Amino acid sequence: MSVENWIRLAKIENPKKALALVEHFGGPDELFHVSAKELVHVCDIHPRTVERIQQVAVEPVDKELASLEKVGGKIVTYWDENYPANLRQIFDPPPVLFVLGELREEDRFAVAVVGTRRPTEYGRSIAIKLSRDLARRGLTVVSGLARGIDTIAHTAAIQAGRTIAVLGSGIDVPYPYENRGLMKKISENGAVISEFAPGTQPESWRFPVRNRLVSGLALGVVVIESGVEGGAMITATLAADQGRDVWAVPGPTDSATSQGPHKLIKEGAKLIEHAEDVLEDLGIEAESTGRERQSIPSNLTTEQKAILQVLNLHPKHVDEIIGECRLTAATANSTLTILEMLGLIRRVPGNAYVRAV
Repeated sequence: MSVENWIRLAKIENPKKALALVEHFGGPDELFHVSAKELVHVCDIHPRTVERIQQVAVEPVDKELASLEKVGGKIVTYWDENYPANLRQIFDPPPVLFVLGELREEDRFAVAVVGTRRPTEYGRSIAIKLSRDLARRGLTVVSGLARGIDTIAHTAAIQAGRTIAVLGSGIDVPYPYENRGLMKKISENGAVISEFAPGTQPESWRFPVRNRLVSGLALGVVVIESGVEGGAMITATLAADQGRDVWAVPGPTDSATSQGPHKLIKEGAKLIEHAEDVLEDLGIEAESTGRERQSIPSNLTTEQKAILQVLNLHPKHVDEIIGECRLTAATANSTLTILEMLGLIRRVPGNAYVRAV
């Protein structure tokens, strides 16, 4: 597959449809050589999307390719082994990611930390401690590199572990610009990613779109200070839609930045105060790094016990586990992730699992 056509695929900016088209035709090279008539009869595709594909197919992408090479970025596609496992599970995963740094298998153990661009000192302190403590326990902290809580979360996490920043622009377009130094540090201690082609400017509509990746990369989302509207609340809603956990940090009742978290708590989000609350909710022992092999905890959930009971040293496919335990796919996948993080099971080739203890 040509790098140029992967860039063109990203420029369609219709992830769900682009993914379906590539799987239908066999690859981006094949997609950009089919006629408009063929496209109209595939996947109930809209004429405007056909027009966009035809336009992108003939557009030069020399500038985008040069920018990607200049910043040392790389392309990770949905079909690559190092594509984020958590992201594969969402409704509309991007077929192409542009990456600065390195995506690792361990990034499946991630928690997103988001919040207002104008935090109080209280919010700032909470964000520093919580993000640092999560990173220390071995979880990857995900956020959006925006001013305020996002920036604080990334900065604190770097000091203790890994972090991933998701951009609403191309990876060669630092935004906000004052975070260009932080972007470099993140790429050295984690990854900076975007679904948008190099050169893409930070238009306002792109940020809500990218928020589904912030939540999609993580096991759950922590909201620290927010109004009742805004990016953090959008991310929390997306997390709930994706079957992820939503946690909210309470604040002073007379503070405008407490309105968002308090609204989430009233609607069913879990109230947390410390990283230990998140770890406990995920079923991870507070004193554990989260990746070391552990003895079987005494406080496993019903779902965790059910999965352990059907696993042994012989690999069992995830579909078998779902059927035998009578779990939904979302519940099974999240529970398997936690059990693997606890060191109780191992994932083996073929999307199968075995007992580790």
